[in-house]
Amino acid sequence: MADLETFREETRRWLEANAPAAMRTPPTSADEVCWGGQKGTYPPDTRRWLAVMAERGFTAPTWPREYGGGGLSKDEAKVLGQEMAALRLRPALIGFGLEMIGPLLLQAGTEEQKVLHLPRITRGEVRWCQGYSEPGAGSDLAGLQTRAVRDGDHYVLNGQKVWTSYGDKSDWMFILVRTDTTVKHGGITFLLMDMASPGVQVRPIRLISGASPFCETFCTDVRVPVANVVGQENAGWNIAKMLLRFERNMIADVFKERDDRSRLLKMARRYLPASEGGRVADPVLRDRITQVELDQLCFDLTLARSRDRLKVGQAPGAETSFFKLYGTELNQRRRELMMTLAGPQALGWEGPGFADDELALTRDWLRSRGNTIEGGTSEIQLNIIAKHVLGLPD
Repeated sequence: MADLETFREETRRWLEANAPAAMRTPPTSADEVCWGGQKGTYPPDTRRWLAVMAERGFTAPTWPREYGGGGLSKDEAKVLGQEMAALRLRPALIGFGLEMIGPLLLQAGTEEQKVLHLPRITRGEVRWCQGYSEPGAGSDLAGLQTRAVRDGDHYVLNGQKVWTSYGDKSDWMFILVRTDTTVKHGGITFLLMDMASPGVQVRPIRLISGASPFCETFCTDVRVPVANVVGQENAGWNIAKMLLRFERNMIADVFKERDDRSRLLKMARRYLPASEGGRVADPVLRDRITQVELDQLCFDLTLARSRDRLKVGQAPGAETSFFKLYGTELNQRRRELMMTLAGPQALGWEGPGFADDELALTRDWLRSRGNTIEGGTSEIQLNIIAKHVLGLPD
């Protein structure tokens, strides 16, 4: 315990000495969050924060040091998180590299793949995207048709992916391809593809919220080295499912509203009349606010237990479907309640009469509808929970 307290003291002093002041406030927009990559542009303080955290191994604190991680134990990583929270420090780096493909490569990648990709992920040098869904293979992911034909030491890829999150901002893609057309699940291979490869074309998709985080990705005679296969040829379905568990954990974690715990109450006091004593006058809305916050608190504690299991090396299981389902549904409830509290001020789209945060409120509410679709719809998650968590028959 004394060693852990020593680590806490050293970590606190290091964070206080190295964290720029600008990193001690929550980001005010998604553009202020650092995803890394060659195409990202960030303020000097954000870049400096990323550089010092990566040098220390704190962007991936529990990853082995030889792959750019911090080599921390689960208890040390927990202390690091506590000290960062106490100083209200932003994460230096987020993204699919840290949360999805990195953990997958640690479990299933070759040594060459780990040495090549993991250090670059921890330093934020490469941003990753996911090539799973296709126009005819969304909920039925195993129906994908993007072909990969072996040609010597390469595969030649042809096909289309859709709903590729941040494909236009990414440097590499982990992609599912069909290498055997005679079987469904057993004919899929998991590949790592450089987005700068000749034949890759990306087109953003404009959403109802006005944003364009999703893209279409077209592959025309794209050559990918055979060495970029994760696992074995035609054995990619199990690799894909393993990664989906990391993804569902990540999506659920996104909606923890870490620094937003008081926002509902602040909105209620801003838009609604208060009774004597400063309480929100409407008892129904008071009840709705309380229920959402209690549900969020219980969800946060459940996620914390899951993260502790990950830190001791236990792979995420089918229960991640519950996290994805509940996290996105709870986020919808929160956004709908925010719209109710703001009333007519939640109906703006652009122009005068609305504050910037009110315009963002409308777009965030619209965006929350897509959260229950991406990464596997809520209906898909319910099926997984029924079969693999509850053990119910087909």
